[in-house]
Amino acid sequence: MGISENPSGVGRPDYEVAIVGTGFGGLCIALKLREDGEQNFVLIERGDSVGGTWRDNSYPGAACDVPSHLYSFSFAPKTDWSRKYPVQPELHAYLRDIAERHELLPKVRFSTTFEGADYDEVHQLWHIRISRQGVVSQLSARSLVLANGGLAEPKLPEIAGIERFAGKTFHSSRWDHDYELAGKRVAVIGTGASAIQFVPEIAPKVARLDVYQRTPNWIIPRPDRAYSQAEKSRFARWPLWRKLYRAMIYWGHEARVFGFVVQPAFMKLFQKVAEFHINRQVVDPTLKRKVTPGYLIGCKRILISNDWYPALGRRNVDLVDAPIAEIREHSIVTADGQEREVDCLIFGTGFYATDNPIGAVVRGRGGRSLAQEWSGGEEAYLGTLVKGFPNLFLIVGPNTGVGHTSMVYIIESQVSLIRRLLAKLRGKAQALEIKAAVQDGFNHALQQRLETSAWSTGCNSWYKHRSGKITALWPGFTFSFRRQIEAVGDGDYTLQTAPTKSLAN
Repeated sequence: MGISENPSGVGRPDYEVAIVGTGFGGLCIALKLREDGEQNFVLIERGDSVGGTWRDNSYPGAACDVPSHLYSFSFAPKTDWSRKYPVQPELHAYLRDIAERHELLPKVRFSTTFEGADYDEVHQLWHIRISRQGVVSQLSARSLVLANGGLAEPKLPEIAGIERFAGKTFHSSRWDHDYELAGKRVAVIGTGASAIQFVPEIAPKVARLDVYQRTPNWIIPRPDRAYSQAEKSRFARWPLWRKLYRAMIYWGHEARVFGFVVQPAFMKLFQKVAEFHINRQVVDPTLKRKVTPGYLIGCKRILISNDWYPALGRRNVDLVDAPIAEIREHSIVTADGQEREVDCLIFGTGFYATDNPIGAVVRGRGGRSLAQEWSGGEEAYLGTLVKGFPNLFLIVGPNTGVGHTSMVYIIESQVSLIRRLLAKLRGKAQALEIKAAVQDGFNHALQQRLETSAWSTGCNSWYKHRSGKITALWPGFTFSFRRQIEAVGDGDYTLQTAPTKSLAN
């Protein structure tokens, strides 16, 4: 049992709101709470600075695949983005600046791990366990906001012998910048969104680079460029132009939904762009065969890169598509019997997009965990509310991911709902909970739409839960998501007031 911050104040929480995470989601809700006059909140952050994904993923070449002016808060524009597509250091600096300018840093408990939370049905609050430097303590909050991110927990592959490897190992999101790669024999497992960014960066430095691919991805050109000083000046001097520019980017990206959801057959035309990209950059017929997917574009995440294929074509790089049979102390053996010596093993194997470990330690009514509730696949109401979990709010919850545009738009939409609902709980002992029938009806309709989308055309992707249900993506336009958020009314949830006697100390 840890130390409680409020051992005698039964029924009176330490905080009105506890927020887990300080990425885009956590900072957004914290900033808006302050705007609403709420000062009694805390942010729990395991890192030593704010930034979430854009703090953790500092690997060489880390960048966003959504344009800068769209991948930023609508209420906190940055006029001097260096490039059309933002790079990790610039995004991290942007989020740090947001936190500093809005004086959110004093509200953050840095280097503090969220260990779990249990809902107290009697006093209608959350008991939250945290740890710092091995010391476990507790705090309580009327409401709990999980803004830990949909892609926050690194996922390592399950390969025979992996624990025996005697060389250096690390995941791309936990990059070891102190380890010198120059002259080393390096193996990269995975060819997803992170790998296609860091492989071209390290390929010229290492002695040998073996890239292990399970399934190829469709990749299209990255139309990136630096912004000129004149463009930055126009963005700063003419706010209306900046807003119009952002709107043009937004609507251009929204048009992609016609292919993903409305008419997946359109994706066959878009696939021609990716095929041309391969033909233009890959000469070797064997490599061309290896990098060409056998599924319809859009079924898995579409990646953007101008230097992935040229990197694979280097003399010191080999793309290995034979399955890995085992890992030995200093080598990797593939199913075809080939053994390759390795000094360093880098995992570009992604994250727990489904079955997020945090689900096992958050328990609602009756002690039932989110993991138990989601055993058949994660689901929520508009990715924000979960039946059986009063006063719990998710940011970037189930089925809020977008494969075509900025997640920041989704985050701002969710935060608009959460702040509206939190206002109903402020200073009161109440339990706000989405009605089961409302959540079930919403998810039934949502899954029906997903069944006819490009994501259901036959491939295996991280969009899907192990049950086969697509739990990561929103099947439609983001403006439609926002409209549904705005339409949430009192009839969609219950608001239960606690008996007076339950508040007695």
